[in-house]
Amino acid sequence: MVGGGDDCRFNMADSLWAVKLVFPGETRLALGEVKMSNQRMKKICIINTGGTIGMRETANGLRPEPGFLIERMSQMPELNQEPMPEFEIVEYDPLIDSSNMVPEQWLKIAHDIQQRYFDYSGFVVIHGTDTMAYTASALPFILGPIAKPIILTGSQLPLSQVRSDARENLKTAMLLAGNYNIPEVCLLFGDQLLRGCRSTKSSATSFDAFESPNFPALGTIGTSIDIASRGMLKPAELNHLPIAKSIQSYEMATFRLFPGMSTDVLKNVLQTPLKALIVESYGVGNGPSTSPDFLAALQSAADNGIVIVSCSQCKSAYVQQTDYETGRALLNAGLVSGRDMTLEAAIAKLHFLFSNYDSVDEIKRLMGTDLAGELTDRNQG
Repeated sequence: MVGGGDDCRFNMADSLWAVKLVFPGETRLALGEVKMSNQRMKKICIINTGGTIGMRETANGLRPEPGFLIERMSQMPELNQEPMPEFEIVEYDPLIDSSNMVPEQWLKIAHDIQQRYFDYSGFVVIHGTDTMAYTASALPFILGPIAKPIILTGSQLPLSQVRSDARENLKTAMLLAGNYNIPEVCLLFGDQLLRGCRSTKSSATSFDAFESPNFPALGTIGTSIDIASRGMLKPAELNHLPIAKSIQSYEMATFRLFPGMSTDVLKNVLQTPLKALIVESYGVGNGPSTSPDFLAALQSAADNGIVIVSCSQCKSAYVQQTDYETGRALLNAGLVSGRDMTLEAAIAKLHFLFSNYDSVDEIKRLMGTDLAGELTDRNQG
């Protein structure tokens, strides 16, 4: 990338692209001036936050490099073919390795979508895989109901590598954002399109790295792209602006139950300034019911205003705290059922709720209420 001015231009080798720095600083906008014989009516916005897909190998390992993704995309002639949509690229400066992603950056992504919402048919958010499921879970809460596809994607290997999965993920995400009526925040990876707030990363090496253990995929990708029936998708809603809400980091933690765990460790975790704790419970929300110190520590924290949510350790589960005596013990100690939320969705939802609600009782109630398709509300537990 070039820099240092309000209107700097250069042509890449194949003359398919021109890149314009519309303003220096935090965000760059690359305008794809792709030459074509037939005018395409769909135009999408690609927001490149960083991640493996646009990384280059360095002496210290893979690292995001400004302009590298745009350069590699300019060498993909298939992006100039029907039915690929026209596109513009917003590239973050600095680019973010997703391991460094924080809730405040979720809000930035939402604001960038908000500012351009009515200018595009859909959006593709390029993101690193390590925390992609967290961002995909947070955006539906921050943005609220939408009428356009917002597709998060990335890759396990950089676009520049021969065996990379980046090329197909990128092209499919662009096709979905430009040509399909999917009014949701989704995660596209490998052969599946998932509801964003139902997704979780399940593999560090597989090209099918994400899954949705408690909700069916919204689409499957093969020789054809098959999208779920309209009844499974959320209804399209045209938002009024501004659509993005406040979100910031809050003091919260997770605590995984296991045989032989220390109650003293739990007590230390529950110290001020903790706002919320997610207990990764057994099965359908069970825990040790014969440990008075353990239950008393939870009860004391809940009484003091700490929101404690029970999410199952099992990938596929629904927390129902009345099924077993051991689950009811946690319910009586003040734990709120996380139902069938993923851990990523529960964390994102807690950040959202604490950012927008003052009442602890209201936050507890809303944790068990479906706000964005993140849980199945059976009115139980």
